[in-house]
Amino acid sequence: MIGSALAEGLAGHGARVAVAGRNPAKIDGVVTQLQKMEFSTEGFRCDVTSRVSLASLVKAVLAWGERIDILVNCAGVNSRTPFSEILESEWQEIMDLNAKGVFLACQVVAPEMLAVGGGSIINISSVSSGPPLSGVFTYSASKAAVNSMTQYLARELAPTVRVNAIIPGFFPAEQNRKILTEARIRDICQHTPMARLGDAKELQGAVVWLASPAASGFVTGSLVRVDGGFSAMTI
Repeated sequence: MIGSALAEGLAGHGARVAVAGRNPAKIDGVVTQLQKMEFSTEGFRCDVTSRVSLASLVKAVLAWGERIDILVNCAGVNSRTPFSEILESEWQEIMDLNAKGVFLACQVVAPEMLAVGGGSIINISSVSSGPPLSGVFTYSASKAAVNSMTQYLARELAPTVRVNAIIPGFFPAEQNRKILTEARIRDICQHTPMARLGDAKELQGAVVWLASPAASGFVTGSLVRVDGGFSAMTI
């Protein structure tokens, strides 16, 4: 849901959007939706935990769109397993997709951006990245890693490539279905100044701004919160 909203936001502002992921049905669904709006888009299969798969993706996207100006890393998985019950396999799965995937995607795509003289990398983090929320130990750790990578790469790739992260609050999303129970939603809303969950389309402004010339002058290494004020209540 969040990925499709971000794709729609960028496409709506003139970007040619390559939609990539592991699930063909989801890819086709997003591409079909965007094509109905007459946006320029194409779908590609990719496993972000595999350097070989990412390299193939970059080759295919360059053949389709000639260059890569924007990279949005939004693949992710969550879990609410208590700390004492987390298996190593679960830890590895979450860290591979949420953290390793960002590392590999940035490492594979950044050289293409440097070669053409510019680009914007936007990583999707989470409000649980810090201060960490209870019950999501591995997820919090993986998203804290995303924040750290974002700020490190902002230094490493400047001034040619800008690297920023969006820190969403609580949005209805497939990965949150088991976590956002009715009781949890009530608790979140009570501790959010906006008194509700977010709508995925409310993330579009942030991603479009970070990708656009409006932010090209001096915005890099930023962690942009879009959380309805939740962090202001918990920090």
